[in-house]
Amino acid sequence: TALSAIKQAGMANVISVTTERVKESQPLAFDLGTLQQVCSAKFGLGAQDTLDIAQSLYETHKATTYPRSDCGYLPESMLAEVPAVLKAVAKSDPNIVQVLSRLDKTIRSRVWNDKKITAHHGIIPTLEPTDFSKMSEKELAVYKLIRSYYLAQFLPVHEYDRTVVELSCGNNRLKATGKQIVSQGWHSVVKAEKETDDDVENKSQVLPPLSEGMQCKVISAELKQLATLPPKPYTEGELIRAMKGIAKFVSDPRLKQKLKETTGLGTEATRAGIIKALLQRNYLVTKSKSVRATEAAFKLIDAVPPAIIDPGMTALWEQALESIESGEMTMDSFLAKQTQWLQQLIQHYSKSVLIIESNSPKCPECNGQMRKVNGKNGPFWSCKNYPSCSGIVSIGSSKTKKSRKRKTAE
Repeated sequence: TALSAIKQAGMANVISVTTERVKESQPLAFDLGTLQQVCSAKFGLGAQDTLDIAQSLYETHKATTYPRSDCGYLPESMLAEVPAVLKAVAKSDPNIVQVLSRLDKTIRSRVWNDKKITAHHGIIPTLEPTDFSKMSEKELAVYKLIRSYYLAQFLPVHEYDRTVVELSCGNNRLKATGKQIVSQGWHSVVKAEKETDDDVENKSQVLPPLSEGMQCKVISAELKQLATLPPKPYTEGELIRAMKGIAKFVSDPRLKQKLKETTGLGTEATRAGIIKALLQRNYLVTKSKSVRATEAAFKLIDAVPPAIIDPGMTALWEQALESIESGEMTMDSFLAKQTQWLQQLIQHYSKSVLIIESNSPKCPECNGQMRKVNGKNGPFWSCKNYPSCSGIVSIGSSKTKKSRKRKTAE
């Protein structure tokens, strides 16, 4: 095996060493959707909770700017307000004076861009000092997060060297990846959220100086067994991101492009309300930090016409609304077409019979209840306790289809 061959060889030869200088620009200021995503990941806050806190910071504490923004950029005219904003930040929190002393107010990051401004600009601290003692713990955490993204604009880019080394050992080709930070830059005030577990494990190590032709002693070698895992359930923040990027779930190229040009499903101001309504109506439930569809949601999706649940329908409505705006279509004409479409759907499906499965088999793994799921290869029964239980049964069969876990070695 490869493991025994590597151990027996005892030495590895360096075939190539490639080092690349990577520069990460400062993040944009927050729009509401991005704020909801980050607050979900960092603090476990729901989308509506984040919106309520951002609204309170704006209305009650006068600490941050208008929260229901879909834009993370700032107008260039606000550069003149930078000294006043930083002065207010310092007065609100004397403990941050040392951080402020490291800022370079001459830096012009990509956040300053008049061409990118929509109805509102990104969410940032205001010109007025704020009283932390009047804030709740969650309000203070969100305020400091918004503040850190603003301060990041006046720190250098984050730089690191990414090195990839290829080696040969016992007729096996090996690879090692290392990361050496050159300049912390804005990472000193904002912790990067981009790195995956694989990045942390494999790319944050510092490699010793290596060059082509060198020989390295094999001190130890081990075989690591891994298993493929099902996709993790969405958090509310990830669900917000999916709603904004709904285009990737649409196959029609024209509708996909239209959804890319728009805000996706909902708007910055309405997405939190949509999720809240689904939770209140028991179509979604929260479990730890994640949200999961309930049995009622599965039955609803199975019951309604496919056209209703197709996100591409949103793109068609966007096209119609643009036609109304340009004068090519009237509102009365749009409503008339919608009425006709709904009537046709009702007439078609009124002749259909809705069958709700009530005699589902017991899960052969845990003896729990099962639900019918439409898979790529047809429908099958899946345990309701998934992902803690992975028992599945073929339709028309009582035999368990064991879930197979693919083993890999590194």
